[in-house]
Amino acid sequence: MRTQGGTRSTNGRNPGRAASRTAHAGHRAWCALALALVGVLALAACGGTHGAAQGTPGFRVGLVTDVGKIDDRSFNQSVWEGVQQAQGEVPGITEAKYVETTDPKDYEKNIQQFTDANYDVVVTVGFALADPTYEAAKRHPNIRFIGVEQVLARDDQHPDWPLPNLVGITFEDDKAGFLAGALAALTTRSGTVGAVLATDTVPPVYRFGEGFRAGVRYANPSAQLVVAYHNDVGLDRTFTDPEWGKTTANAEIDRGADVLFGAGGKTGNGALIGIVERGKWAIGVDTDQYYTMPEAQKGLLSSAMKLLQPAVVQLVRAAKEGTFPAGTFTGEVALAPFHDLDSQVSADVKGRLAEIQRGLTDGSIKTAVAAVKPAS
Repeated sequence: MRTQGGTRSTNGRNPGRAASRTAHAGHRAWCALALALVGVLALAACGGTHGAAQGTPGFRVGLVTDVGKIDDRSFNQSVWEGVQQAQGEVPGITEAKYVETTDPKDYEKNIQQFTDANYDVVVTVGFALADPTYEAAKRHPNIRFIGVEQVLARDDQHPDWPLPNLVGITFEDDKAGFLAGALAALTTRSGTVGAVLATDTVPPVYRFGEGFRAGVRYANPSAQLVVAYHNDVGLDRTFTDPEWGKTTANAEIDRGADVLFGAGGKTGNGALIGIVERGKWAIGVDTDQYYTMPEAQKGLLSSAMKLLQPAVVQLVRAAKEGTFPAGTFTGEVALAPFHDLDSQVSADVKGRLAEIQRGLTDGSIKTAVAAVKPAS
């Protein structure tokens, strides 16, 4: 964590008084330093932190990542960029910090770092933080909580839902995946497309993958499809395994796939790199990865975007302005521009994708993808 600030002392002309003032100033500086160190240690206990100095007056926003780094060039990074954008656009937001989660067992402790410091808003990233965020919101009714990709229902585990100080942002991941699948199916030359994904036990990943499958079948029923989920490791690794992503992408290319979808943090990013290195077309996820994955630009056809930043900005602004909603907020999804490959996508394909987007929006096209993976 970077801290900014300093101390200043002045000396008078009387040596005795100057010495006394210097001693008192030194004592005050030591006390201030000790208090600052307590704050730093509190926010560094369970992960990396970043932001302005502790104790800055005004409206403060804290973010807790899911497992992985803030610069994952995917979900964590996009949400953090939304917080930063809100800080720049919403008057009165004086501080923004994040804590990086390295182990799922630290979710609760990482949230507590911000609640103990009495932050005004706490943003948590990912489905796995839904219950820790709910419990923290119950204990701290004066703090507003924004749970990204978190959906709750009133049941035995959540009897007080919805809470007035907690909103869950959700996206129709199946629709974003459907668009990616349709794009792959309409642009493949080999007739085979693929997807490389983190574990399907995480509902958004499941919806992306199965939405992709449904989109391929809808747009081109004759296309061959290869889908791989990284289900053989725990949550602490499934999103942070670029080597597996790249190896799996290569295996799918060896089976004939020439347009592949990569989704799942650094695992998906590894797939994108492997795809482009083999001269095939890649489709990214969550944000427009043309800007976050420069090493994949030349082969990045598009990205299945969740419009994360606008949703985060809107809700942080609502918290600051006293119009904070409760319950669930549904963000928008879309395909990113084709950028360098725009000329490779025909007008007919672009028109077909626009029709599919309209159908998904007005409900005339259904993905038929369940909210969570059905029990086997």
